[in-house]
Amino acid sequence: APESLMQALEDLDYLAALDNDGNLSEFGIIMSEFPLDPQLSKSLLASCEFECVDEMLTIAAMVTAPSCFLHAPPGTEEIARSRWCRFSHPAGDHCTLIKIFNAFKAATANPTHPGNSEKWCRDYFLSCSALSMAEMIRAELVEIMKRIELPISEPDFGSEANLLNIKKALLSGYFMHIARDVDGSGNYSMLTHKQVAQLHPFSSYYNTRRIPEWVLFHQFSISEGNSIRVVSEISPHLFVELVPQYYFSNLPPSESKDILQEVINHLAPVSATKEEQK
Repeated sequence: APESLMQALEDLDYLAALDNDGNLSEFGIIMSEFPLDPQLSKSLLASCEFECVDEMLTIAAMVTAPSCFLHAPPGTEEIARSRWCRFSHPAGDHCTLIKIFNAFKAATANPTHPGNSEKWCRDYFLSCSALSMAEMIRAELVEIMKRIELPISEPDFGSEANLLNIKKALLSGYFMHIARDVDGSGNYSMLTHKQVAQLHPFSSYYNTRRIPEWVLFHQFSISEGNSIRVVSEISPHLFVELVPQYYFSNLPPSESKDILQEVINHLAPVSATKEEQK
């Protein structure tokens, strides 16, 4: 459909993947080396700048592979949720996926218990085939990084600086996937349109007391009850720091946009002072 094509071109332009003539930019050519969605490619490349490549490779592999969470048989839903809670990370679902992948790798690497990974996955209501596929995808992405000579930073998962850098890398690609809880009860209104969505049941924030106000999400699904999947908390300040200004100016009017504009206005004098000092 022409509308879909125009939207795709617009998205690529926001991601700096096109030049002024509508051809792939140098950055867009590097992005196209990866068999990933453009937003995910952009986040992976941004992780080179923010020195969180190891973690971003795992996130990219986990969101590209099928969901690792299994639908629990009737009557075992609470058990499954309690098992998944062991991997929950306060920063959100992206970091939770890293913890799951690392735990799966540790279970697979145990030489004293052959077949341990299958049993481990059953115990935690996780898909062994999905996690194995994520492992293969990650290995392929590492090979591409090496082939085009991009730096791969050392793992540093868990440190405050690393968690902040992961969010910066994600925002570099997914600034178009931002939503705000408009009433404090988990009804998320997306910045790009007035669609309202709820957290997917597989989210680590689902059924918790602390529902983040501003989130970055990987996917919006109408077929699964207007839900957003793979969600992580972000701050408005971090968003306005990394969002392209021309994308922000094209957003439809909303209360959320007004709040972000106030943040920008508040930061503007500080930015001007820094420029004067330079």
